[in-house]
Order: sequence, then C-alpha cells, then structure tokens
Amino acid sequence: MPDPLDTLQSLTSLTVLNAKAALEQGVDAIKSGQTVFDLRNVSQVDSAAVSVMLAWQRAADAAGLKLELKNLPPKLKSLTRLYGVCDLVSSTLKATDASPADLHHH
Repeated sequence: MPDPLDTLQSLTSLTVLNAKAALEQGVDAIKSGQTVFDLRNVSQVDSAAVSVMLAWQRAADAAGLKLELKNLPPKLKSLTRLYGVCDLVSSTLKATDASPADLHHH
C-alpha cells in the first residue's frame, strides 16, 4: 500500500528539465516531515538526478532527519556509482532494495 504522504511517487522523470521543480518538491516534503521517498515511477533520469538526490540528502541532514530513498531505478543506481556518490546516497537505501552487487564497498 503506497504511503499517501509520499508526494514523490508522482515523479516519472528526474532530469535537467525538471530538476529544479523536483528539488523543491522534495525539500518541501522533507520540511513537512516526510523522510521516505519512493522513486519507483521514475523512468527518465540523467546526471541532474544525482544532484537532486544529494540536495535532498543535505536538506534532510539540515532538518535533522534521516532520508530514505526507496525503489531507485537501475539507471539511477548506475549514475550514483558512475559519479562515485554511492556511499552518500546508498546510506539512504534499504538493504532490501539493494542487489548483492550494490552491497560491496567502493
């Protein structure tokens, strides 16, 4: 059952075209106390997605919250590895969402 508070489920893309809006949407959600973002519906991503996730993480840290990103699409996981920010965003991934290959240290 999806969490009705998860405003990020409506995101279908996380690219340079909507990064600013997605960033604001996420920060607003964090400010309202939401700490779990479900990204299962995101099918289009580019390098801007990594920046947005890191900015969400900083916003959560600033608010004293622990952000949890769930159901990252494989392409997005690949980008976090490519940019070497696995550790920064993977701490927010549930172990159940990670494949065995994602669990080794970089």
